[in-house]
Amino acid sequence: MSNNNTHGKKHKLVEYANGPSLEEINSTVEVPKGKGFVRTLFAYSGPGALVAVGYMDPGNWSTSITGGQNFQYLLISVILISSLIAMLLQYMAAKLGIVSQMDLAQAIRARTSKSLGIVLWLLTELAIMATDIAEVIGAAIALYLLFHIPLVIAVFITVFDVLLLLLLTKIGFRKIEAIVVCLIFVILFVFVYQVALSNPSWGDIFKGFIPTTKTFATSPSVGGQTPLTGALGIIGATVMPHNLYLHSAVSQTRKIDHENNEEIAQAVRFSAWDSNIQLSLAFIVNSLLLIMGVAVFKTGAVKDPSFFGLFQALSDTSTLSNGLLAEVARSGVLSVLFAVALLASGQNSTITGTLTGQVIMEGFVHLRMPLWLRRLVTRLISVVPVLICVILTSGKSEIAEHEALNTLMNNSQVFLAFALPFSMLPLLMLTDSNAEMGKRFKNTTLIKVLGWISVLGLTFLNIIGLPGQVKDFFGDNASATQLTIANCIAYALIAGILVLLSWTVYDLYKGNKEFAAKANLEGE
Repeated sequence: MSNNNTHGKKHKLVEYANGPSLEEINSTVEVPKGKGFVRTLFAYSGPGALVAVGYMDPGNWSTSITGGQNFQYLLISVILISSLIAMLLQYMAAKLGIVSQMDLAQAIRARTSKSLGIVLWLLTELAIMATDIAEVIGAAIALYLLFHIPLVIAVFITVFDVLLLLLLTKIGFRKIEAIVVCLIFVILFVFVYQVALSNPSWGDIFKGFIPTTKTFATSPSVGGQTPLTGALGIIGATVMPHNLYLHSAVSQTRKIDHENNEEIAQAVRFSAWDSNIQLSLAFIVNSLLLIMGVAVFKTGAVKDPSFFGLFQALSDTSTLSNGLLAEVARSGVLSVLFAVALLASGQNSTITGTLTGQVIMEGFVHLRMPLWLRRLVTRLISVVPVLICVILTSGKSEIAEHEALNTLMNNSQVFLAFALPFSMLPLLMLTDSNAEMGKRFKNTTLIKVLGWISVLGLTFLNIIGLPGQVKDFFGDNASATQLTIANCIAYALIAGILVLLSWTVYDLYKGNKEFAAKANLEGE
Protein backbone atom coordinates (compact mmCIF):
# COMPACT_ATOMS: atom_id res chain seq x y z
CA MET A 1 0.00 0.00 0.00
CA SER A 2 1.57 3.26 -1.06
CA ASN A 3 1.85 6.15 1.32
CA ASN A 4 1.09 9.43 -0.46
CA ASN A 5 2.27 12.02 2.03
CA THR A 6 1.17 15.53 1.28
CA HIS A 7 3.16 17.33 3.97
CA GLY A 8 4.22 20.78 2.87
CA LYS A 9 1.60 20.86 0.13
CA LYS A 10 -1.58 22.86 0.16
CA HIS A 11 -4.46 20.54 1.04
CA LYS A 12 -7.58 20.45 -1.12
CA LEU A 13 -11.00 19.94 0.45
CA VAL A 14 -11.24 16.49 -1.13
CA GLU A 15 -8.01 14.73 -2.04
CA TYR A 16 -6.60 11.31 -2.93
CA ALA A 17 -5.64 9.19 0.07
CA ASN A 18 -4.05 5.76 0.05
CA GLY A 19 -1.78 5.89 3.07
CA PRO A 20 -2.02 4.32 6.55
CA SER A 21 -5.42 4.24 8.25
CA LEU A 22 -6.20 7.58 10.01
CA GLU A 23 -2.73 8.74 8.98
CA GLU A 24 -2.66 11.78 11.32
CA ILE A 25 -2.90 9.58 14.43
CA ASN A 26 -1.50 6.25 13.16
CA SER A 27 1.35 4.96 15.38
CA THR A 28 1.44 8.21 17.40
CA VAL A 29 0.83 6.83 20.92
CA GLU A 30 3.96 5.47 22.60
CA VAL A 31 3.62 2.25 24.63
CA PRO A 32 6.04 1.18 27.39
CA LYS A 33 8.26 -1.86 26.94
CA GLY A 34 9.00 -4.34 29.71
CA LYS A 35 6.63 -2.67 32.20
CA GLY A 36 3.99 -4.25 34.45
CA PHE A 37 0.53 -5.40 33.33
CA VAL A 38 -1.38 -2.38 34.73
CA ARG A 39 0.93 0.26 33.22
CA THR A 40 0.95 -1.47 29.83
CA LEU A 41 -2.84 -1.88 29.88
CA PHE A 42 -3.23 1.85 30.67
CA ALA A 43 -1.10 2.72 27.63
CA TYR A 44 -3.30 0.55 25.39
CA SER A 45 -6.58 1.76 26.95
CA GLY A 46 -8.64 4.20 24.90
CA PRO A 47 -9.56 2.71 21.52
CA GLY A 48 -11.95 0.33 23.31
CA ALA A 49 -13.77 3.32 24.82
CA LEU A 50 -14.25 4.93 21.39
CA VAL A 51 -15.79 1.65 20.21
CA ALA A 52 -17.88 1.06 23.37
CA VAL A 53 -19.58 4.43 22.84
CA GLY A 54 -21.40 2.94 19.84
CA TYR A 55 -22.89 0.32 22.16
CA MET A 56 -24.56 2.89 24.41
CA ASP A 57 -25.75 5.58 21.99
CA PRO A 58 -29.33 6.98 22.05
CA GLY A 59 -30.48 4.16 19.74
CA ASN A 60 -29.71 1.62 22.49
CA TRP A 61 -31.59 3.60 25.11
CA SER A 62 -35.06 3.28 23.65
CA THR A 63 -34.70 -0.43 22.76
CA SER A 64 -33.42 -1.42 26.23
CA ILE A 65 -35.82 0.72 28.30
CA THR A 66 -38.86 -0.25 26.19
CA GLY A 67 -37.84 -3.94 26.33
CA GLY A 68 -37.73 -3.70 30.14
CA GLN A 69 -41.09 -1.96 30.38
CA ASN A 70 -42.83 -4.47 28.12
CA PHE A 71 -41.26 -7.80 29.11
CA GLN A 72 -39.67 -7.29 32.53
CA TYR A 73 -36.22 -8.99 32.67
CA LEU A 74 -36.88 -11.44 29.79
CA LEU A 75 -34.68 -9.60 27.25
CA ILE A 76 -31.68 -8.94 29.52
CA SER A 77 -30.24 -12.25 28.23
CA VAL A 78 -30.27 -10.72 24.70
CA ILE A 79 -28.12 -7.81 25.98
CA LEU A 80 -25.67 -10.37 27.42
CA ILE A 81 -25.52 -12.44 24.19
CA SER A 82 -25.16 -9.29 22.03
CA SER A 83 -22.34 -8.00 24.26
CA LEU A 84 -20.43 -11.30 24.08
CA ILE A 85 -20.77 -11.37 20.27
CA ALA A 86 -19.63 -7.73 20.18
CA MET A 87 -16.52 -8.61 22.23
CA LEU A 88 -15.67 -11.41 19.78
CA LEU A 89 -16.15 -9.25 16.66
CA GLN A 90 -14.29 -6.24 18.11
CA TYR A 91 -11.37 -8.49 19.11
CA MET A 92 -11.13 -9.69 15.49
CA ALA A 93 -11.39 -6.12 14.16
CA ALA A 94 -8.58 -4.84 16.42
CA LYS A 95 -6.43 -7.87 15.55
CA LEU A 96 -6.92 -7.30 11.80
CA GLY A 97 -5.75 -3.69 12.14
CA ILE A 98 -2.70 -4.47 14.28
CA VAL A 99 -1.48 -7.49 12.30
CA SER A 100 -2.24 -6.44 8.70
CA GLN A 101 -1.70 -2.67 9.27
CA MET A 102 -4.89 -2.13 7.28
CA ASP A 103 -8.31 -1.19 8.61
CA LEU A 104 -11.30 -3.33 7.59
CA ALA A 105 -12.30 -1.01 4.71
CA GLN A 106 -8.75 -1.04 3.29
CA ALA A 107 -8.49 -4.82 3.67
CA ILE A 108 -11.82 -5.43 1.90
CA ARG A 109 -10.93 -2.96 -0.89
CA ALA A 110 -7.48 -4.59 -1.36
CA ARG A 111 -9.11 -7.99 -2.00
CA THR A 112 -12.20 -6.95 -3.99
CA SER A 113 -13.13 -5.02 -7.14
CA LYS A 114 -13.43 -1.22 -7.31
CA SER A 115 -17.18 -1.42 -8.11
CA LEU A 116 -17.90 -3.57 -5.03
CA GLY A 117 -15.81 -1.15 -2.94
CA ILE A 118 -18.03 1.76 -4.03
CA VAL A 119 -21.24 -0.21 -3.26
CA LEU A 120 -19.99 -1.19 0.21
CA TRP A 121 -18.84 2.38 0.89
CA LEU A 122 -22.29 3.80 0.07
CA LEU A 123 -23.96 1.10 2.18
CA THR A 124 -21.73 1.88 5.18
CA GLU A 125 -22.25 5.64 4.73
CA LEU A 126 -26.01 5.02 4.98
CA ALA A 127 -25.44 3.03 8.19
CA ILE A 128 -23.40 5.93 9.66
CA MET A 129 -26.16 8.39 8.69
CA ALA A 130 -28.77 6.12 10.27
CA THR A 131 -26.78 6.20 13.51
CA ASP A 132 -26.42 9.96 13.16
CA ILE A 133 -30.22 10.34 12.96
CA ALA A 134 -30.49 8.72 16.43
CA GLU A 135 -27.77 11.08 17.71
CA VAL A 136 -29.49 14.19 16.25
CA ILE A 137 -32.77 13.16 17.89
CA GLY A 138 -31.10 12.33 21.22
CA ALA A 139 -29.04 15.54 21.39
CA ALA A 140 -31.92 17.79 20.21
CA ILE A 141 -34.32 16.30 22.77
CA ALA A 142 -31.69 16.66 25.54
CA LEU A 143 -31.24 20.37 24.65
CA TYR A 144 -35.01 20.83 24.62
CA LEU A 145 -35.46 19.11 27.99
CA LEU A 146 -32.54 20.86 29.72
CA PHE A 147 -32.80 24.37 28.26
CA HIS A 148 -36.35 24.47 26.75
CA ILE A 149 -34.92 25.26 23.31
CA PRO A 150 -37.62 24.66 20.63
CA LEU A 151 -37.02 21.37 18.82
CA VAL A 152 -36.44 22.84 15.34
CA ILE A 153 -33.75 25.19 16.72
CA ALA A 154 -32.29 22.37 18.87
CA VAL A 155 -31.96 20.19 15.74
CA PHE A 156 -30.00 22.98 14.00
CA ILE A 157 -27.79 23.45 17.10
CA THR A 158 -26.69 19.80 16.82
CA VAL A 159 -25.03 20.77 13.50
CA PHE A 160 -22.64 23.01 15.43
CA ASP A 161 -21.10 20.08 17.27
CA VAL A 162 -18.71 20.23 14.31
CA LEU A 163 -17.06 23.13 16.20
CA LEU A 164 -16.56 20.82 19.21
CA LEU A 165 -14.95 18.30 16.87
CA LEU A 166 -12.61 20.96 15.45
CA LEU A 167 -11.53 21.83 18.98
CA LEU A 168 -10.95 18.19 19.88
CA THR A 169 -8.76 17.57 16.82
CA LYS A 170 -6.35 20.22 18.15
CA ILE A 171 -5.82 18.65 21.58
CA GLY A 172 -4.43 15.24 20.61
CA PHE A 173 -5.87 11.74 20.31
CA ARG A 174 -4.99 10.58 23.84
CA LYS A 175 -7.01 13.47 25.34
CA ILE A 176 -9.98 12.65 23.07
CA GLU A 177 -9.89 9.08 24.45
CA ALA A 178 -9.84 10.49 28.00
CA ILE A 179 -12.86 12.76 27.32
CA VAL A 180 -14.82 9.83 25.88
CA VAL A 181 -14.03 7.69 28.97
CA CYS A 182 -15.18 10.53 31.27
CA LEU A 183 -18.48 10.85 29.38
CA ILE A 184 -18.99 7.06 29.60
CA PHE A 185 -18.58 7.28 33.39
CA VAL A 186 -21.10 10.16 33.53
CA ILE A 187 -23.66 7.91 31.79
CA LEU A 188 -22.74 4.94 34.01
CA PHE A 189 -23.02 7.00 37.22
CA VAL A 190 -26.47 8.35 36.28
CA PHE A 191 -27.96 4.90 35.72
CA VAL A 192 -26.23 3.20 38.66
CA TYR A 193 -27.68 5.95 40.87
CA GLN A 194 -31.18 5.66 39.45
CA VAL A 195 -31.29 1.85 39.54
CA ALA A 196 -29.81 1.74 43.07
CA LEU A 197 -32.63 4.02 44.25
CA SER A 198 -35.26 1.83 42.56
CA ASN A 199 -34.19 -1.27 44.56
CA PRO A 200 -34.89 -3.86 41.82
CA SER A 201 -35.35 -7.62 42.30
CA TRP A 202 -31.80 -8.91 41.82
CA GLY A 203 -32.95 -12.55 41.88
CA ASP A 204 -35.24 -11.94 38.89
CA ILE A 205 -32.45 -10.05 37.11
CA PHE A 206 -29.99 -12.96 37.41
CA LYS A 207 -32.70 -15.39 36.23
CA GLY A 208 -33.25 -13.14 33.20
CA PHE A 209 -29.62 -13.61 32.08
CA ILE A 210 -30.45 -17.23 31.12
CA PRO A 211 -32.15 -17.24 27.66
CA THR A 212 -35.31 -19.34 27.23
CA THR A 213 -37.66 -20.16 24.34
CA LYS A 214 -39.77 -17.16 25.45
CA THR A 215 -36.87 -14.77 24.71
CA PHE A 216 -37.36 -15.02 20.92
CA ALA A 217 -41.11 -15.80 20.95
CA THR A 218 -43.57 -14.08 18.60
CA SER A 219 -46.12 -13.63 21.40
CA PRO A 220 -47.32 -11.97 23.57
CA SER A 221 -47.50 -8.54 21.94
CA VAL A 222 -47.17 -5.61 24.38
CA GLY A 223 -47.48 -2.08 23.00
CA GLY A 224 -47.04 -3.42 19.46
CA GLN A 225 -43.84 -5.23 20.42
CA THR A 226 -43.22 -9.01 20.76
CA PRO A 227 -40.20 -10.54 22.54
CA LEU A 228 -38.71 -11.34 19.09
CA THR A 229 -39.03 -7.75 17.77
CA GLY A 230 -37.73 -6.45 21.12
CA ALA A 231 -34.74 -8.81 20.91
CA LEU A 232 -34.03 -7.84 17.29
CA GLY A 233 -34.20 -4.16 18.27
CA ILE A 234 -31.62 -4.70 21.03
CA ILE A 235 -29.34 -6.73 18.73
CA GLY A 236 -29.67 -4.15 15.93
CA ALA A 237 -28.86 -1.28 18.27
CA THR A 238 -25.99 -3.14 19.96
CA VAL A 239 -23.84 -4.74 17.25
CA MET A 240 -23.16 -1.92 14.77
CA PRO A 241 -21.24 -2.26 11.47
CA HIS A 242 -19.29 1.01 11.73
CA ASN A 243 -17.72 -0.03 15.04
CA LEU A 244 -15.80 -2.82 13.29
CA TYR A 245 -14.29 -0.36 10.80
CA LEU A 246 -13.46 2.11 13.57
CA HIS A 247 -11.76 -0.44 15.84
CA SER A 248 -9.59 -1.84 13.03
CA ALA A 249 -8.33 1.74 12.49
CA VAL A 250 -7.90 3.11 16.04
CA SER A 251 -6.15 -0.09 17.19
CA GLN A 252 -3.26 1.09 14.96
CA THR A 253 -2.70 4.29 16.95
CA ARG A 254 -0.20 2.52 19.24
CA LYS A 255 3.44 2.65 18.11
CA ILE A 256 4.86 -0.87 17.82
CA ASP A 257 7.61 -2.62 15.83
CA HIS A 258 5.80 -4.63 13.14
CA GLU A 259 8.92 -6.67 12.47
CA ASN A 260 8.70 -8.06 16.01
CA ASN A 261 6.02 -10.76 16.43
CA GLU A 262 6.18 -10.52 20.22
CA GLU A 263 5.29 -6.80 20.12
CA ILE A 264 2.43 -7.53 17.71
CA ALA A 265 1.18 -10.31 20.04
CA GLN A 266 1.34 -7.94 23.03
CA ALA A 267 -0.59 -5.25 21.13
CA VAL A 268 -3.30 -7.78 20.16
CA ARG A 269 -3.55 -9.08 23.75
CA PHE A 270 -3.78 -5.66 25.43
CA SER A 271 -6.16 -4.31 22.77
CA ALA A 272 -8.43 -7.27 23.57
CA TRP A 273 -8.23 -6.43 27.31
CA ASP A 274 -9.02 -2.77 26.61
CA SER A 275 -11.94 -3.64 24.32
CA ASN A 276 -13.46 -6.24 26.68
CA ILE A 277 -13.25 -3.96 29.74
CA GLN A 278 -14.91 -1.06 27.90
CA LEU A 279 -17.57 -3.30 26.32
CA SER A 280 -18.29 -4.73 29.77
CA LEU A 281 -19.07 -1.16 30.88
CA ALA A 282 -21.37 -0.79 27.85
CA PHE A 283 -23.05 -4.08 28.81
CA ILE A 284 -23.61 -2.77 32.37
CA VAL A 285 -25.08 0.51 31.02
CA ASN A 286 -27.46 -1.34 28.66
CA SER A 287 -28.49 -3.75 31.44
CA LEU A 288 -29.13 -0.78 33.76
CA LEU A 289 -31.29 0.82 31.06
CA LEU A 290 -33.43 -2.32 30.84
CA ILE A 291 -33.56 -2.68 34.65
CA MET A 292 -34.61 0.97 34.80
CA GLY A 293 -37.42 0.18 32.35
CA VAL A 294 -38.65 -2.57 34.69
CA ALA A 295 -37.92 -1.33 38.20
CA VAL A 296 -38.14 2.43 37.94
CA PHE A 297 -41.50 2.59 36.21
CA LYS A 298 -44.69 0.81 37.11
CA THR A 299 -45.44 -1.64 34.29
CA GLY A 300 -47.47 0.07 31.59
CA ALA A 301 -47.52 3.37 33.48
CA VAL A 302 -45.52 5.28 30.88
CA LYS A 303 -47.74 5.75 27.83
CA ASP A 304 -45.14 7.83 25.94
CA PRO A 305 -42.07 5.57 25.45
CA SER A 306 -40.00 8.35 23.81
CA PHE A 307 -37.24 10.28 25.59
CA PHE A 308 -39.80 13.03 26.33
CA GLY A 309 -42.05 10.50 28.09
CA LEU A 310 -39.17 9.00 30.06
CA PHE A 311 -37.98 12.45 31.16
CA GLN A 312 -41.52 13.30 32.27
CA ALA A 313 -41.92 9.94 34.01
CA LEU A 314 -38.74 10.52 36.04
CA SER A 315 -40.27 13.64 37.58
CA ASP A 316 -43.81 12.21 37.88
CA THR A 317 -44.09 10.35 41.18
CA SER A 318 -47.22 8.46 40.08
CA THR A 319 -45.28 6.42 37.49
CA LEU A 320 -42.45 5.40 39.84
CA SER A 321 -42.54 2.04 41.58
CA ASN A 322 -40.46 2.92 44.61
CA GLY A 323 -41.25 5.35 47.45
CA LEU A 324 -37.66 6.58 47.92
CA LEU A 325 -37.36 7.09 44.16
CA ALA A 326 -40.56 9.14 44.14
CA GLU A 327 -39.12 11.40 46.87
CA VAL A 328 -35.94 12.06 44.86
CA ALA A 329 -38.02 12.57 41.67
CA ARG A 330 -39.90 15.47 43.25
CA SER A 331 -36.66 17.46 43.31
CA GLY A 332 -36.26 17.01 39.52
CA VAL A 333 -32.79 15.46 39.96
CA LEU A 334 -33.65 12.16 38.23
CA SER A 335 -35.05 13.76 35.08
CA VAL A 336 -32.18 16.29 34.76
CA LEU A 337 -29.57 13.54 35.20
CA PHE A 338 -31.33 11.50 32.51
CA ALA A 339 -31.16 14.44 30.05
CA VAL A 340 -27.47 15.11 30.90
CA ALA A 341 -26.61 11.43 30.24
CA LEU A 342 -28.55 11.62 26.94
CA LEU A 343 -26.54 14.68 25.86
CA ALA A 344 -23.25 12.98 26.88
CA SER A 345 -24.22 9.92 24.86
CA GLY A 346 -24.94 11.98 21.73
CA GLN A 347 -21.67 13.94 21.97
CA ASN A 348 -19.62 10.79 22.42
CA SER A 349 -21.11 9.28 19.28
CA THR A 350 -20.26 12.47 17.33
CA ILE A 351 -16.54 11.83 17.77
CA THR A 352 -16.65 8.15 16.82
CA GLY A 353 -19.07 8.57 13.90
CA THR A 354 -16.83 11.16 12.24
CA LEU A 355 -13.66 9.08 12.61
CA THR A 356 -15.48 6.05 11.14
CA GLY A 357 -16.64 8.15 8.19
CA GLN A 358 -13.05 9.07 7.40
CA VAL A 359 -11.93 5.42 7.73
CA ILE A 360 -14.48 4.06 5.23
CA MET A 361 -14.08 6.93 2.76
CA GLU A 362 -10.30 6.55 2.62
CA GLY A 363 -10.43 2.75 2.72
CA PHE A 364 -13.11 2.07 0.11
CA VAL A 365 -12.73 4.96 -2.38
CA HIS A 366 -9.30 6.42 -1.47
CA LEU A 367 -10.67 9.92 -0.90
CA ARG A 368 -10.12 12.17 2.10
CA MET A 369 -11.80 15.36 3.28
CA PRO A 370 -11.19 17.37 6.48
CA LEU A 371 -12.95 15.95 9.55
CA TRP A 372 -15.01 19.13 10.07
CA LEU A 373 -16.32 18.99 6.49
CA ARG A 374 -17.14 15.27 6.74
CA ARG A 375 -19.01 15.95 9.96
CA LEU A 376 -20.90 18.89 8.48
CA VAL A 377 -22.00 16.99 5.36
CA THR A 378 -23.11 13.86 7.29
CA ARG A 379 -24.89 15.87 9.98
CA LEU A 380 -26.71 18.16 7.50
CA ILE A 381 -28.00 15.11 5.58
CA SER A 382 -29.06 13.42 8.85
CA VAL A 383 -30.84 16.56 10.05
CA VAL A 384 -33.19 16.60 7.02
CA PRO A 385 -35.41 13.58 7.97
CA VAL A 386 -35.52 14.78 11.61
CA LEU A 387 -36.63 18.28 10.56
CA ILE A 388 -39.26 16.86 8.18
CA CYS A 389 -40.55 14.69 11.03
CA VAL A 390 -40.72 17.67 13.46
CA ILE A 391 -42.40 19.96 10.90
CA LEU A 392 -44.97 17.36 9.76
CA THR A 393 -46.06 16.64 13.33
CA SER A 394 -45.94 20.24 14.64
CA GLY A 395 -49.70 20.69 14.24
CA LYS A 396 -50.54 17.39 15.93
CA SER A 397 -50.68 16.46 19.61
CA GLU A 398 -47.51 16.45 21.70
CA ILE A 399 -47.64 12.65 22.08
CA ALA A 400 -47.95 12.23 18.27
CA GLU A 401 -44.84 14.41 17.76
CA HIS A 402 -42.90 12.43 20.36
CA GLU A 403 -43.97 9.07 18.94
CA ALA A 404 -43.06 10.14 15.39
CA LEU A 405 -39.51 11.04 16.47
CA ASN A 406 -39.21 7.79 18.43
CA THR A 407 -40.44 5.79 15.41
CA LEU A 408 -37.98 7.59 13.12
CA MET A 409 -35.14 6.74 15.49
CA ASN A 410 -36.14 3.07 15.73
CA ASN A 411 -36.71 2.81 11.96
CA SER A 412 -33.27 4.27 11.26
CA GLN A 413 -31.87 1.06 12.77
CA VAL A 414 -33.10 -0.84 9.65
CA PHE A 415 -30.02 0.34 7.75
CA LEU A 416 -27.80 -1.00 10.52
CA ALA A 417 -29.41 -4.44 10.21
CA PHE A 418 -29.00 -4.19 6.43
CA ALA A 419 -25.30 -3.20 6.54
CA LEU A 420 -24.08 -5.44 9.38
CA PRO A 421 -23.42 -8.69 7.40
CA PHE A 422 -21.22 -6.76 4.95
CA SER A 423 -18.74 -5.89 7.69
CA MET A 424 -19.04 -9.09 9.77
CA LEU A 425 -18.55 -11.67 6.99
CA PRO A 426 -15.46 -10.01 5.44
CA LEU A 427 -13.97 -9.51 8.92
CA LEU A 428 -14.35 -13.22 9.68
CA MET A 429 -13.00 -14.33 6.30
CA LEU A 430 -9.98 -12.01 6.53
CA THR A 431 -9.04 -12.98 10.11
CA ASP A 432 -9.54 -16.70 9.28
CA SER A 433 -7.02 -16.37 6.43
CA ASN A 434 -3.51 -17.70 6.82
CA ALA A 435 -2.35 -15.43 3.95
CA GLU A 436 -3.66 -12.27 5.65
CA MET A 437 -2.84 -12.96 9.30
CA GLY A 438 -0.06 -15.58 9.26
CA LYS A 439 -0.27 -18.87 11.16
CA ARG A 440 0.30 -17.25 14.54
CA PHE A 441 -2.41 -14.60 14.35
CA LYS A 442 -5.18 -16.17 12.29
CA ASN A 443 -8.31 -17.18 14.24
CA THR A 444 -8.03 -20.28 16.40
CA THR A 445 -10.53 -23.10 15.79
CA LEU A 446 -12.62 -21.96 18.78
CA ILE A 447 -12.73 -18.31 17.61
CA LYS A 448 -13.54 -19.47 14.07
CA VAL A 449 -16.46 -21.68 15.22
CA LEU A 450 -17.85 -19.01 17.57
CA GLY A 451 -17.34 -16.38 14.87
CA TRP A 452 -19.30 -18.28 12.22
CA ILE A 453 -22.13 -19.13 14.66
CA SER A 454 -22.34 -15.42 15.62
CA VAL A 455 -22.15 -14.07 12.08
CA LEU A 456 -24.62 -16.54 10.57
CA GLY A 457 -26.94 -16.22 13.60
CA LEU A 458 -26.99 -12.40 13.51
CA THR A 459 -27.38 -12.33 9.72
CA PHE A 460 -30.31 -14.78 9.95
CA LEU A 461 -32.00 -12.81 12.77
CA ASN A 462 -31.56 -9.51 10.93
CA ILE A 463 -33.02 -10.98 7.73
CA ILE A 464 -36.07 -12.56 9.43
CA GLY A 465 -36.62 -9.33 11.37
CA LEU A 466 -36.52 -7.15 8.23
CA PRO A 467 -40.20 -7.63 7.16
CA GLY A 468 -41.38 -6.54 10.63
CA GLN A 469 -39.07 -3.51 10.59
CA VAL A 470 -40.28 -2.42 7.13
CA LYS A 471 -43.92 -2.82 8.26
CA ASP A 472 -43.17 -0.46 11.17
CA PHE A 473 -42.64 2.34 8.64
CA PHE A 474 -46.38 2.20 7.90
CA GLY A 475 -47.37 2.58 11.57
CA ASP A 476 -49.55 0.46 13.87
CA ASN A 477 -52.73 0.69 11.75
CA ALA A 478 -51.37 -0.24 8.33
CA SER A 479 -53.91 -1.26 5.67
CA ALA A 480 -53.79 -4.62 3.84
CA THR A 481 -52.34 -2.86 0.76
CA GLN A 482 -49.61 -1.21 2.85
CA LEU A 483 -48.72 -4.57 4.44
CA THR A 484 -48.44 -6.14 0.97
CA ILE A 485 -46.18 -3.27 -0.16
CA ALA A 486 -44.09 -3.68 3.04
CA ASN A 487 -43.66 -7.41 2.37
CA CYS A 488 -42.64 -6.78 -1.26
CA ILE A 489 -40.06 -4.18 -0.16
CA ALA A 490 -38.74 -6.47 2.60
CA TYR A 491 -38.32 -9.50 0.32
CA ALA A 492 -36.70 -7.36 -2.38
CA LEU A 493 -34.25 -6.09 0.27
CA ILE A 494 -33.56 -9.65 1.47
CA ALA A 495 -32.89 -10.76 -2.13
CA GLY A 496 -30.59 -7.75 -2.56
CA ILE A 497 -28.73 -8.59 0.67
CA LEU A 498 -28.18 -12.21 -0.39
CA VAL A 499 -26.99 -11.25 -3.91
CA LEU A 500 -24.62 -8.57 -2.54
CA LEU A 501 -23.33 -10.93 0.16
CA SER A 502 -22.64 -13.62 -2.47
CA TRP A 503 -20.74 -11.04 -4.55
CA THR A 504 -18.72 -9.92 -1.50
CA VAL A 505 -17.85 -13.49 -0.42
CA TYR A 506 -16.89 -14.50 -3.99
CA ASP A 507 -14.69 -11.42 -4.52
CA LEU A 508 -12.99 -11.85 -1.14
CA TYR A 509 -12.39 -15.57 -1.67
CA LYS A 510 -10.93 -14.97 -5.15
CA GLY A 511 -8.83 -11.99 -4.01
CA ASN A 512 -7.50 -13.89 -1.01
CA LYS A 513 -6.48 -16.89 -3.16
CA GLU A 514 -4.64 -14.59 -5.58
CA PHE A 515 -2.89 -12.86 -2.65
CA ALA A 516 -1.88 -16.24 -1.13
CA ALA A 517 -0.56 -17.50 -4.48
CA LYS A 518 1.46 -14.30 -4.98
CA ALA A 519 2.87 -14.56 -1.42
CA ASN A 520 3.89 -18.19 -2.07
CA LEU A 521 5.67 -17.24 -5.32
CA GLU A 522 7.58 -14.44 -3.56
CA GLY A 523 8.51 -16.83 -0.74
CA GLU A 524 10.05 -19.41 -3.10
